Amino acid sequence: MTTSTEEIRYQVEQKPSRRWLWWLFSLVVLLLMGATAVLLILTWFYSSNLIMPGTTTWGVDLGGMTFEDATETLDAHWQQRIILLDGDDFTWTVTPAQLGITFDAVQTARQAYDYSRMPDHWQRVVLDGGQTFVPPVWQIDMAVAERNLRSQATQFDVSPTNANVQVIDGRVETAAAQDGYVLDIDTTLAYLSENAAQVVTDSRLPLTMHTVSPEITDVNALANEVRQLLTTAVAIQAFDPIRNEQLDYTITPDLWQNWLTLQVDSAAEQPFIWQVNSQQAQLSLEREMDSWLGDGRYLETEGLSDAVVTAVQNGLSNPNPTIKQRIYHEPTQHIVQRGETFASIGRDYGMPYPWLQQVNPNISDLYPGQAIIIPSPDDLIPLPVVENKRVIVSISEQKMWAYENGQLKWEWLASTGIDDSPTSPGVFQVQTHETNAYAGNWDLWMPYFMGIYQPIPTSSFMNGFHGFPTRDGHNILWTSSLGRQVTYGCILVSTENSELLFNWAEAGVIVEIRP
Repeated sequence: MTTSTEEIRYQVEQKPSRRWLWWLFSLVVLLLMGATAVLLILTWFYSSNLIMPGTTTWGVDLGGMTFEDATETLDAHWQQRIILLDGDDFTWTVTPAQLGITFDAVQTARQAYDYSRMPDHWQRVVLDGGQTFVPPVWQIDMAVAERNLRSQATQFDVSPTNANVQVIDGRVETAAAQDGYVLDIDTTLAYLSENAAQVVTDSRLPLTMHTVSPEITDVNALANEVRQLLTTAVAIQAFDPIRNEQLDYTITPDLWQNWLTLQVDSAAEQPFIWQVNSQQAQLSLEREMDSWLGDGRYLETEGLSDAVVTAVQNGLSNPNPTIKQRIYHEPTQHIVQRGETFASIGRDYGMPYPWLQQVNPNISDLYPGQAIIIPSPDDLIPLPVVENKRVIVSISEQKMWAYENGQLKWEWLASTGIDDSPTSPGVFQVQTHETNAYAGNWDLWMPYFMGIYQPIPTSSFMNGFHGFPTRDGHNILWTSSLGRQVTYGCILVSTENSELLFNWAEAGVIVEIRP
């Protein structure tokens, strides 16, 4: 059969058209298969226990999680959640539970599961490329919030700061007053009640604070007073009753200001209070006093520091304060020399020898080179010292002198103890007054007796001054013996002079008995 040229051309032109149809058909088939696969996947997701992709709550992506996993994840996220309590220039953190806010992770996960299967979710995720935010399920108990907020309210308060004056390196500096703040609990709770959802979402609760003004806002006048006080030098007049010596020392501001700090107290009678660093003051004063006194002498620096503080505080009304102090003596050590006894050593140191034996209880026999303790002579003058009066007795001269304000008042003959019962030399003081004292050992009544020392420290018996004694109330003894050693350790003066001395020498007057 013969084919014409036109037929051949027709066949050739028709072949490409059929190929295009084939490709179109194939594409349709593939699309149908893909759509079917997607539908199958979505159907599987929809019927599964999984939350659909694109589902979030509180920034947590729950897509692809099972209901159980979502519940656990949300609960863990809530446990780490805090809420900021914002005040003025400060912030505190609390847990939601402290504000009575509780979270239901199960219901939130259930809600996320249900939301993810709604048509709106598919449109938002598939067509719009967005996400679905699931609101959390929570509730608030305002009673819990109020109870906890009130119990913690004081930690939010900031006390106002009064204007203050400070002394720094000898300079007076002022510090400005600062306002304080007090939490307004009722207003804060009202805000929480009305805006609980926002508080939960933002994790922030603004605190309403009230300003509290300080009581002291201007300390310029006070600063000027302090500058004047910083020029206050405190004079110390220290009296040594053993040596009958007065020493003067000045504590300058550059010393005392190192251990004093200034505090302002509006409730006190004085607007400012010096507070002392007792330890620093004592160490500082001890160094100064050791350098000044030396020779085993000291002052009671603890009481001295208090006295300096008082003097400084009164510096405005008393610009040249003076503090009177007593000088004390340390115990000493003595090295026994050949031939010495407790009695001879006691005479040399002005100490009744039983006092030496008391502080050296384990020593009975003395030998050369042996070290023994000599008590402080202050042990024999236990009372406050009367500085302007002094009585001096001379055993060798058998005389006594009374001085007042450094001037001789009386000079009398006197009698001291016999060799078998001697009067001890030393520095003592008037301690007792008895109009008529009885000495049982010698059956003596002693008029106008003033006890000045205990020969034996463990006995209450005292030696002292008295007039002519009597025995049995009739016989007056030693009227012709003045000026000779005749007593049993006491110091005898005439009865007339004894009465004068009795009325003049109060307790605390120093009696110095010289060998």
